[in-house]
Amino acid sequence: MVNLTSASSILILAISALSILLMLVRPRNIPEVYWVGSGALLLVVFRLIPLPLAGRAIVEGSDVYFFLIGMMLLSALARDNGIFKWVASLATQAAKASALRLFTLIYAVGTIVTVCMSNDATAVVLTPAVLAAVRRSKAEPLPFLFACAFIANAASFVLPISNPANLVVFHSGLPSLGRWLLAFFLPSLLSIAVTFLVLRWYFRKDLSNSIEISKEKAELKPEGKLVLAGLALVVVVLLVMSSLKKDLGLPTCIAALVVTAVVCVRNKTNPLPFAKEISWGTLGLVAALFVLVDAVESLHILRLMQAALQNAQALGENTGSLVVAFVVSIANNLVNNLPLGLMMGNTLTAMHTKGLLANAVLIGVDLGPNLSVTGSLATILWLLALRREGLDVSALDFLKAGAIAMPSALVAAMAGAFALHAFGIR
Repeated sequence: MVNLTSASSILILAISALSILLMLVRPRNIPEVYWVGSGALLLVVFRLIPLPLAGRAIVEGSDVYFFLIGMMLLSALARDNGIFKWVASLATQAAKASALRLFTLIYAVGTIVTVCMSNDATAVVLTPAVLAAVRRSKAEPLPFLFACAFIANAASFVLPISNPANLVVFHSGLPSLGRWLLAFFLPSLLSIAVTFLVLRWYFRKDLSNSIEISKEKAELKPEGKLVLAGLALVVVVLLVMSSLKKDLGLPTCIAALVVTAVVCVRNKTNPLPFAKEISWGTLGLVAALFVLVDAVESLHILRLMQAALQNAQALGENTGSLVVAFVVSIANNLVNNLPLGLMMGNTLTAMHTKGLLANAVLIGVDLGPNLSVTGSLATILWLLALRREGLDVSALDFLKAGAIAMPSALVAAMAGAFALHAFGIR
C-alpha cells in the first residue's frame, strides 16, 4: 500500500480535494470544469500520476460521454421544437385553477422526463419551461421548481438511463434491464411517492391557493410531433440495449444523431448549430473527475473504502446496507455524486459486491443529492438554469426541504429494497 503520509500522496489528496471544493463553491462564478480540469492537469504536470494513467482514466468514461452527448442533443431538439413548452402548457390547462393539481401534474411530467430522458433533462430543459408556465399562472413558483429538482433525483434510478450516475456506479457491469427493474422499480416508486408527499406537505400553504389559467394554448407543430416520435424511438432502443446488457452511451449518441439528422432534413435546417447545444464543459468536467478519482485510487484509498464496506457488512445485511445508503447519500453533498459514484463503483467491483449492498450504494448515490444543491450535477444545473431566468434559490431554502425529503425517501426506498430481498429478489 502507498504511504498516505508521503509528500506525493499528500499532494494528490490535497489537489483532488481542493479541486472538488472549488468545483462546488465556484469562486467568481468560474465554470466547474476549469477548477477540476486544472486539478487533473496539475497532477500530470507535477508527475504525481503518470500520463498513461490519466489517459486511461479519461477513456474509461467514454460510455458516460456518449450518453451525455446524446441526451443533450435530444433535450435541445425537444426544447427548440416546443415539446417542453407544450407539455407545460397542457399541465397548466389541465390544472383548472388549482395550484395543487398543477403541482401534481408537473411532478408527474418531471417523473416521465427523468425516467425516459435522464435527470439532467429535467433540471436543464424542463425547469425553464415550468417556470414560464407557472409565471403565466401567477402562482408562487418555488413549489413547482422544487418539484423539478427533487423528482430529477427521486426518479433517477427507475431505469439505467435515468441518471448518468447509474452508468458511473455500474460502469464495469451494468445489470440487464430485467434485473434492474426487479431490483429498483419498487424502491424508486416508493422514493417518488414519498418525495411527492413530503413536498406537498412542505408547500401546503402555497399549494392551497388558486391560480390563473392562461387562455393561450401551446400547439405542437408537425416538427414537434416528429421529435416526440424520435424520442419515443430512442427510449425503445435504449430499453432494448439495456435488456441485452449492452453499454448505453454509444447507442444513445447514435440514436440522437439519427433523430437530429431526420429533423434537420424535415425542417431544412443546418445541423451544425446543434453542436453548440452540447455542453463540452460538462464532458470535460466528467473526464477530469475520472482522472482525479483514478489518482486518488492509485493511493489504494480503495482498500480503505473496502474496509469500510466490510465493517458495514459486519453489522448485518439489512442494517449494514441502511448505514451504507445513508453514509453515501450524505457524502454526495460533500464531494458530489459523480466522483463519489465513481469511487464507490470501483470499490464494489474490486470487492465483487452485488445484491442488497450494491443496490444501497446506488440508491444513496441517486437520492442523496436531494439533501443540498451541491449533491449532483443535475441539481447544480437546475440552480444555474434558474439563475439564467433571473431567479435565485438559496442553498438554505433547498436544505430545509431536503433535510426532510431526502431521509424520508431514502428510508422508503431501502424498505422496498429490504422487502424485495426478503422475497429472494437481489
